[in-house]
Amino acid sequence: MAAAQAVEEMRTRVVLGEFGVRNVHTTDFPGNYSGYDDAWDQDRFEKNFRVDVVHMDENTLEFDMVGIDAAIANAFRRILLAEVPTMAVEKVLVYNNTSIVQDEILAHRLGLIPILADPRLFEYRNQGEEEGTEIDTLQFRLQVRCTRNPSAAKDSSDPNELYVNHKVYTRHMTWVPLGNQADVFPEGTIRPVHDDILIAQLRPGQEIDLVMHCVKGIGKDHAKFSPVATASYRLLPDITLLEPVEGEAAEELSRCFSPGVIEVQEVQGKSWPELPMLGWIPSAEKSSGMRS
Repeated sequence: MAAAQAVEEMRTRVVLGEFGVRNVHTTDFPGNYSGYDDAWDQDRFEKNFRVDVVHMDENTLEFDMVGIDAAIANAFRRILLAEVPTMAVEKVLVYNNTSIVQDEILAHRLGLIPILADPRLFEYRNQGEEEGTEIDTLQFRLQVRCTRNPSAAKDSSDPNELYVNHKVYTRHMTWVPLGNQADVFPEGTIRPVHDDILIAQLRPGQEIDLVMHCVKGIGKDHAKFSPVATASYRLLPDITLLEPVEGEAAEELSRCFSPGVIEVQEVQGKSWPELPMLGWIPSAEKSSGMRS
């Protein structure tokens, strides 16, 4: 009986022990455990696999993937980082740059600005093509000149009062439609994701005047095309208390975890830990959570 329980634990749980993590290898092949046929089966996979969205907003997506090994969850993470296409600045034509930021550094900063555009509506630009078209290129213009504020107080030392346009933000980037893009995309739909990203700082007389060409690419070619800042996965915990915990020990146990994982309740005048049902999974399933 004990041997059967040990095998079941190895098949269905990744165990966090005192000196390391056990059972992290995949078991989707026959003969791994005596008496079990763990060969991958599509019908069984479709029956057991599910995706539960935990939280989603404009910047974060958190979901549970139940019924897969950690290796598959990690594959999804790598796909998010490296193989989902986006639009990003590829070429910068600098007409005038008298700021203290060198041209190559400025071009690098512009390339890392996330662009709000659906990459499915664009084609990949062919290698060697110098000029882009409306089907594979987005064009932005950045033209900012810093001047003194004539209405600033004479004794002021605040640059925000003394100067006009001394901070160059992504809001200064203007989309220049190519071909029929103005008819295809409504006004305001093609723009930087955030309009308050600081690009450079200027002083009176300094100016930045340039044109940017955005193309479609994937993170495997360059990190600027990666659609996520961070993509990570974690195993869904299954906490089992091996012996009763009460009193001060229960309070101390609850403080060892994040708030809400273990709650303490009073039972007959004593404190006992309570494990909320936070996504418990059947014993025959392994699960992973991914955040991007």
